[in-house]
Amino acid sequence: MNTGLKQQLRESYDKESKSRNGQETQTWKVEERRIFADLLLRDNKKSLLDLGAGPGRDSLFFHQEGLSTLSLDLSPEMVGLCREKGLAAEVMSFDSLVFADESFDAAWALNSLLHVPKSEILNVLEGIKRVLRPGGLFFMGVYGGLDSEGVWEGDSYDPKRFFSFFTNEDIQETVSSVFHIERFHVVPPEVIGGSSFQSLIYENSLAGGGRLGSRMWEWA
Repeated sequence: MNTGLKQQLRESYDKESKSRNGQETQTWKVEERRIFADLLLRDNKKSLLDLGAGPGRDSLFFHQEGLSTLSLDLSPEMVGLCREKGLAAEVMSFDSLVFADESFDAAWALNSLLHVPKSEILNVLEGIKRVLRPGGLFFMGVYGGLDSEGVWEGDSYDPKRFFSFFTNEDIQETVSSVFHIERFHVVPPEVIGGSSFQSLIYENSLAGGGRLGSRMWEWA
């Protein structure tokens, strides 16, 4: 991600940090979080990297579930809010992770990777794969269902933010070249109150799996 894009995102989220900190977590996001936590606990995962953690609500949830968490965000204001919650947090971009190979059991990225240009998403995914241990689990959740990329002119944030959106077919094809997709489902617009949401859980393995198949589910 180029420096200019990162600076715009940093400024946008710095300005909105207090507002976002006061927001309640939507029910469907709570459900996504719960499902992933159950998988991690079942598989005895211990450490989780939260990519684009914002004010740390998700990190706090996983921390309270007994996981050792590290929250990353471009916004120093967001990182400060994470630390106020007692969380380990660092200002860092998810396209330049400085950790050693195989440092974490799991990674969580909720509505953060949608800021990555499509030409760079594979490099970002490869970087995440590198810091995950073999068999590690990675949750990626993004708004999508359409093919679009660019600054959202209707954005209320200042500066306006850059977004990349994939169709359901394209996002699965893109990420399957890096991770084995264990679970994919779409939360429809009528649940969210806007666009659809693509929820994916990956395993750090290209070998065949389906071991989470019994957990596959769809919103009615």
